[in-house]
Amino acid sequence: MSDRRRLSLTLEEMKEMDPRDYVLVDVRDQSSYNHGFIPGSVNIEMEVLLNGESSLPMDKKIILYCLKGIVSEEAAEALFERGYDVYHLEGGYGQWLLGAMEKEDQGSERLEHIEKSIRKKFHKQLFSRFTKAINQYELVKENDKIAVCISGGKDSMLMAKLFQELRRHNKFSFDLVFLVMDPGYNETNRQVIENNAKLMNIPITVFESDIFEAVYDVEKSPCYLCARMRRGHLYNKAKELGCNKIALGHHYDDVIETILMGMMYGAQIQTMMPKLHSTNFEGMELIRPMYLIREDDIKKWRDYNSLYFIQCACRFTDTCTSCRVDGSAVSKRTEIKDLIRQLKEVNPYIEGNIFKSVENVNLNTIIAYKNKGTVHHFLDKYDLET
Repeated sequence: MSDRRRLSLTLEEMKEMDPRDYVLVDVRDQSSYNHGFIPGSVNIEMEVLLNGESSLPMDKKIILYCLKGIVSEEAAEALFERGYDVYHLEGGYGQWLLGAMEKEDQGSERLEHIEKSIRKKFHKQLFSRFTKAINQYELVKENDKIAVCISGGKDSMLMAKLFQELRRHNKFSFDLVFLVMDPGYNETNRQVIENNAKLMNIPITVFESDIFEAVYDVEKSPCYLCARMRRGHLYNKAKELGCNKIALGHHYDDVIETILMGMMYGAQIQTMMPKLHSTNFEGMELIRPMYLIREDDIKKWRDYNSLYFIQCACRFTDTCTSCRVDGSAVSKRTEIKDLIRQLKEVNPYIEGNIFKSVENVNLNTIIAYKNKGTVHHFLDKYDLET
């Protein structure tokens, strides 16, 4: 770090400045920015910023921030060397978020507003599609005890509220456990989850593991390994608590992205199933009740209620990356999101068509398929069908 002048800036110092005198830049990836940002900021990713591809003004102060103030500090040094009047925000978005949450109204009126928005304003987009998936795929049955798995993101937090709403109106009884696994969150992310649970009246059960520590030095597919380990820990804890199902917050967009990822990167046709029997935990089942809910509608509910959630809380995001840029699932999913967005400009029905494609598989036009590990080829019976 250059000692020619101080390049850091505190939140208090920034608040005393006139917003017209500076440009506030979020240097995280677009996905992280879309999950939450400091009001008034613009998103310029690190690569674009450091490659000089952005048109930052030379006549204004430039204030950079990331998740924790680590990468933004490095970026500030680089821009300072290029002659910019630049600073980086100490503590980054995480510190700003905790400060914003401390000032939030935690009273009953705020909670009532959040719950009313599910019943009224977003009933068709959220609760109706939630119950449709539950009924269509038979996800919840009488006397079930479901571990609602909360990661701290917008999807799982909304799922918890939808389950609470379902229990108020359902015709048969079932039990819920709102399960939070702390696999090694940093202090900021743990506090954000606990604050949101308190605000939204979700009685969470928290247990800890060392998964982040275990996968931190894994170079090949750390995200895949982390996801498998986290699921195993959730199954184990849920079963210990007497649950027969775990519920995950994957939504409609996750499904269509998975279909395309399988085709384009895995050379296979597969989908994210609405429910699965566990192969390692006897009697346990995984369900995805958000299966028919669109991500844009989740975002609209979040923004309407001025809620802030964590995105991905792994150790890699502590240095403000989405994940390692090594062809991992996270980076591939980002590519697929962009591809679907482009295809939708040509064909507005593309998302629905992708989703329905795995419901309309014609085995007479398939070269080969697998069933329980056995490969079936069209030539096996070709000469018998003359």
